[in-house]
Order: sequence, then structure tokens, then C-alpha cells
Amino acid sequence: MTARGPIAVIFGTRPEAIKLAPVILALREMAAPHVVITTGQHADLVGDVLAPFGIVPDVDLGLMRDEQSLDYLLATAIGVVGRELDRLMPAAVIVQGDTTSMLGAALAAFHRGVPVAHVEAGLRSHDASLPFPEEMNRRLASVLATWHFAPTERAAANLRAGGATSEIHVVGNTVVDAVRHIGANGGVGLPAELARFIGEAPYLLGTAHRRESWGAGIGAIAAGLRDVLGELPDHRLVFVTHPNPAARRPVEEALADNPRAHISDALPYGTFLRLLSGARLVVSDSGGIQEEGPTLGVPVLVTRDVTERPEGVAAGAVRLIGTDAAMVRDRVLALLRNPPELAAMARAGEGLYGDGRAAPRIARIVAGA
Repeated sequence: MTARGPIAVIFGTRPEAIKLAPVILALREMAAPHVVITTGQHADLVGDVLAPFGIVPDVDLGLMRDEQSLDYLLATAIGVVGRELDRLMPAAVIVQGDTTSMLGAALAAFHRGVPVAHVEAGLRSHDASLPFPEEMNRRLASVLATWHFAPTERAAANLRAGGATSEIHVVGNTVVDAVRHIGANGGVGLPAELARFIGEAPYLLGTAHRRESWGAGIGAIAAGLRDVLGELPDHRLVFVTHPNPAARRPVEEALADNPRAHISDALPYGTFLRLLSGARLVVSDSGGIQEEGPTLGVPVLVTRDVTERPEGVAAGAVRLIGTDAAMVRDRVLALLRNPPELAAMARAGEGLYGDGRAAPRIARIVAGA
């Protein structure tokens, strides 16, 4: 098959939408023909992310099902995305990161001989089960991709060590582009209820959603932060939860009755960035927050044992603390009680993930092929 159509930008989850939105804007600015396709995996959350960028998907494949399995999602994505590619005959497919929707789209493109551009390529934890299934998804994508857009030199080195033979480009991380776009357009304020809760108090931010921490792990993280509040009576905690009950329920059990803890549903992206930027520190298992925190100058304590983003740890902007409740409590308190150390962490991530021009670099290479 000879691919002659537009560039297809395909994503399914909120993190993918955040990091591909700047690429879509760059393609738009270049007047490069493109079509925006969402698998529908995080339908409501993706809409909230895209709105500040003025992006509306051209195609929604509607794959989301209640309690869907990874097998269902991958198999369905390959088939449904494949039929859409047959219709479009795209010149290239752009995917991002490590999700199952990314892998399904990349496989569907590969089956049709359509070149694949993998944004944020080369991240590795070097443990196939952590994070699960994302680490393996990334490795498989590296076999399928024509262009590997690595956010850092370390990621590029991982690709070369893994035998990647096609084009590797170190471009920076598009999350910096996204954060700067939101800031350049005035940002947003906090919802009234959340603003009243925080008031003038110093506050901590927590999130937890990783599959490997569902249940007891997330409960321990929340319990550790509850104990921090017990030691710091002037502080507040905002815990932003994932809609999956396995991630939300343990947080409610640990924090719902604490008057200085506020449990929030997922927030629009601009609102979340505003909340993150004002926190003294963030405790999270999120991959994206390991990049957004350093970009905004907020120390990040990561409730994992390994990370596929070791650059933040090496720079001193991020620390791994695991999911033990006592360890979470002790590491958070130790940092908050050492202002010079806290300030050093806040400064350590400056420029770590690039200059905010990753998206135009990606767009020029793919559109110019």
C-alpha cells in the first residue's frame, strides 16, 4: 500500500492528549494535512485536556467499555484503528508514550506499511513488569517505529542500546511545550471550593493511580500523607484521585474524615497545573508529574521503587520513596523540615526536559518526510 493521505495523530488517554496537543498545533501552524483520532479510552478526560489548545478530535473511535481488560483494549484498538487507517491511507501515524492504545495504533499502522512516529520514545525502567504494562508497550513500540522522538539523551541511549536502527531524534519533551502553552494563554485559577479549602495555608499535593499500587499500595500512600498532616497542623493536603474505584476507594478510606484533606476528582489540565505550581511538594506515582513538577519547580516524591524517568532522580528534582506508609510520612516530613533541601530540589529540574520547542521539531521531521 502506498500511503498518501494526511498525518494521523492517534491517542486515547489524558497523558497522551497532553503531550500530543502541542504536536497537533505545530502541524496546524505548518498547514500540514493531518487528522486527529481519539480511541475514546479516556473520553471525558481527553476533552478537558484538548479544550485549552482549541483542538477537537476529527474521529472518536469510542473504544471505552466498563471494566475493559488489556486484552480487549489492545485487540479492539488494532482492529478499529486499522479500519480507520484503511479509510484514510495516512502518510504517517504519530503516537505517544506507553499506553495500550499507542501500541494498538502502532501495530495497526505497521500491518499496513504506514510509518510510525513515536513521541517520547526510549524511556526505560529496565523492569518489564514496572510500570505494567507500560514498560513492555514502550519496548514493543521501539521495534515498530520509523522515527523515535526521544525526550533526552539518556532515552536516546536506551534506544541505541536496544538495537533501534531507524531515525532517533532528541527533541525534548512535549510536556514542556504543553505547560508553556497553558501559561502563555493566561493559565487558570482554582475552583472556588478548592481555593476556599486551601486559603493561605501551605499545601501538599497527592495523586496515585498506578495499576501495581491499586488497593493496599494506594491506601498506604494516603495513610502516610494523613500522618504528615498530623505532624504539620498548618498544612493542607489536596489528593487528586483517578476515577477507577480501585484507585479512589483507598484514598477515601484513609482521608475522607480528615478536615485538612480534600479529595478531588480529576481536574482540567490547566487547573491541575495551577494546583501543582502552588504546592510545596507533590507525592505521586504519575509519570507525567515526574516531568511537570521539575518543569514548574515543584519537588516530586515518587511512590514507586523504579522509574522509567531516571533523569529527574539524577538531577535531584525527583526522589523515589516507595509505597510504605511510614516511609512516605518520614520522607515527606524530612523534606518539608529542611527548607534549603526543598529549595534545591525545586531548582534542580530547570531545563531538564528541553526548551519547549519539541513539538515543532517533531512536526517538521514527520511532515517533511
